[in-house]
Amino acid sequence: MRVLSGRLKSFVTAALLTAVVAVAPTAVPSAANAAAGSLPQVYGAWHCGDDACTWATVRDMANFDQNNHWLIDRGDGRPSVNLVVLSFVNPLTLLNGTTNSGNTGGVPVGMNQAVVNYFTSHGIRVMLSIGGISYTNDWDTALAQNPTLLGQRAAALATQLGVGIEIDYEQSTTPNTTGLQSFINSYRAAHPYDASGADSTARLTLDVAAGDRWLIALDQYATTNWLTPANPVLDYANAMVPSKQPSASSAESNWQEHISGKPTYSPPIPPLAPAKFTGGLYIAGSSQVLPECDNFASSLQNATGTWTQNAAPAGAGTTTGLLGYMFWAAERPSTRGVTTDPPNSCEGGVGAGATAFNVPLPMPALRQS
Repeated sequence: MRVLSGRLKSFVTAALLTAVVAVAPTAVPSAANAAAGSLPQVYGAWHCGDDACTWATVRDMANFDQNNHWLIDRGDGRPSVNLVVLSFVNPLTLLNGTTNSGNTGGVPVGMNQAVVNYFTSHGIRVMLSIGGISYTNDWDTALAQNPTLLGQRAAALATQLGVGIEIDYEQSTTPNTTGLQSFINSYRAAHPYDASGADSTARLTLDVAAGDRWLIALDQYATTNWLTPANPVLDYANAMVPSKQPSASSAESNWQEHISGKPTYSPPIPPLAPAKFTGGLYIAGSSQVLPECDNFASSLQNATGTWTQNAAPAGAGTTTGLLGYMFWAAERPSTRGVTTDPPNSCEGGVGAGATAFNVPLPMPALRQS
């Protein structure tokens, strides 16, 4: 995710959550219903807090609910998403266990149990994203210093908060894949791969570029070694948003690159199973409110819905359809541009899409091939 550079109450009881999830869906646009393939299983939002992704202050939970209620209630009591990814943890700060005005033990003070519980109490899975483009150099330093310890500390953080971890390492030239392999090995020693999805701490994902033409070395290594259906190491990848909101055809073209791979590259990027990645779209940070946030009928998730549900494997995997969508980003992803705070909250775009796509709550076991 690009950050700081422009890309940038009450809880219900378990019984109430069950009742809420059981509410019958309302009528949905025919374009979303036309797809005959795989409906999204992952339908989530990266979340930047109210300070452009630093999470450097402890939130007042009444204010947090005011700004973020759309995520837990699309207007009929059901959440708008089934995943929230709190973004970002600085990898070097985490490795060093830094405590300062914005961090405690290497973790942003705003990423606390109260925020995690706000979402999980409504059946929404929570993950923490380590990295972002602003912390690329810190990823390099941390992986050079002690990737095994970094993986251990990430695993301990996941255990402490009951969350999964996303790797957002945006090194476009010479990524330290050896160090990242050690990080992943260390994390998986504590939290083994869990195809059932029952263990939230076992969820470990990776961000890749919108298509195959950026983060090439990382993409090649990850597709070859970590994202194969036969021997999965990571649960899935997120194809991030490009530099600006794409057209529907450009988004589909980017995502098709992952499915097809790049056999002419040296080394080649192999095909990626459609079931092993999500596609990213913007909902905030631009100069005006986007349809992806407030108007599902005109949105890219609606326009691309048939394609994403029916995208066919092209050398990897056996089932059709991407795993789902991720949206960049809830609340304030940038110091400039619109936020998703009221009156610009996203029930009418993301939330309506959750209804149209019949997004499962809570997130089920994911397709594996």
